[in-house]
Amino acid sequence: MAKKKAWSGRFDGRTDAFVEEFTASIPYDVLLYRQDIAGSIAHARMLGKQKIIPQADARKIVAALTAIREGIESGKLSFDPSQEDIHMAVEQFLIRKLGKTGGKLHTGRSRNDQVALDLRLFLRESIDDILAILEKVQEAIVARAEEFFGVVVPGYTHVQRAQPVLFSHHLLAYHEMLTRDQDRFRDARRRANVSPLGAGALAGTTFPVDRESVAAELGMEGVCENSIDAVSDRDFAADFLYACAVTMMHLSRFSEEMVYWSSAEFGFLSLPDALCTGSSIMPQKKNPDVPELIRGKAGRAYGNLVNLLTVMKGLPLAYNRDMQEDKEPVFDSARTVKESLIGAALLIRGMSVNEGRMRGACDDGFLTATDLADYLARKGVPFRKAHEITGKIVRYCEKNGKRLKDLSLKEFRSFSPRIGEDVGNFVSLTNSLRMRNVRGGTGPRRVKSRLEALKKR
Repeated sequence: MAKKKAWSGRFDGRTDAFVEEFTASIPYDVLLYRQDIAGSIAHARMLGKQKIIPQADARKIVAALTAIREGIESGKLSFDPSQEDIHMAVEQFLIRKLGKTGGKLHTGRSRNDQVALDLRLFLRESIDDILAILEKVQEAIVARAEEFFGVVVPGYTHVQRAQPVLFSHHLLAYHEMLTRDQDRFRDARRRANVSPLGAGALAGTTFPVDRESVAAELGMEGVCENSIDAVSDRDFAADFLYACAVTMMHLSRFSEEMVYWSSAEFGFLSLPDALCTGSSIMPQKKNPDVPELIRGKAGRAYGNLVNLLTVMKGLPLAYNRDMQEDKEPVFDSARTVKESLIGAALLIRGMSVNEGRMRGACDDGFLTATDLADYLARKGVPFRKAHEITGKIVRYCEKNGKRLKDLSLKEFRSFSPRIGEDVGNFVSLTNSLRMRNVRGGTGPRRVKSRLEALKKR
């Protein structure tokens, strides 16, 4: 026999079975049970404190809600689609325990402000989890950057070898990205951490509720100032999804380098066997599945952001049932980012570096050509002219199968009499790095200083 709906007074007959299943969110919003119960406990205490319901009833409701939470966590309580959503499921469990007293919990509250609160609390907790994992990834980056200090790798533009950089400097670029990610998540947390309770369905409530005390009990930084906006706002969820999308973009870029740098064509690094799989047909294969999956999952995060923005873009004020579709993208992105960050940390900790291959790639090209142009500029040659001369020297080297460091002083001077015996210092990898002693540059002193600062922080 179908359970009686909380809103059944207005309707004649039962809900169609398809509609009941189609509209139910309990299969996925069950994830909000802890947040829903926490909000309900704070609401019940406030109702008792404000004498909206008897204090004794409030205490019974709080005790029953605590028992319900334990029952859900132990698996003793189960859910079914007729309960519609987690809010109605908890309320039904409560009424089953306390009878009419349980029905008093919903006084001065709507599912509209209730679900907005639950989602905000969920995001706050998810963001705290993500921030903690981000910090672990950054710690892994700093540890490996310190370990590999002194290793030289080609820096790239347009996927072409450009200038030599310290591998430590390259790794720390991702540290900077993740720092910006942390800032975005903190901003999203601040905007999410505001209580909508008391907004009711959309117009507020006739009961003398104390919105501020509920917000304080829940550790929230304030209350939403407009009841219509409180129940129809999902900007905070979009902020979260945007932060997730950008983080996944950063992890995808990192993963891309893990994939092609570990290939035989590059051979710059190797990934641990534990993070790779083999081929069902080619025995020699070692596939970089973890970075490939992280790279692929970035698309999920992008899709989830567009999903929510599309749901919200045409909705009139205030609440609309379309907004039920806000949860699954949020849940999915939260899980995806957490798992991908854990995978990235494993990759960073587990990778091994082929220093010889990296340095050889630096020696093979003309990565110090800019240094040669700078050298000529220091000798009084206008930089544009110095650039042209250096380009001719590179072309000469290519035709003759030589590297810059292979040229004799006579060969150098055939392009410019300004070139002196000290030119060798300016085309060496070591000096190329050392001379970039500008804040934020790849100079060893600067990179070492940055590492020390990050370790202290």
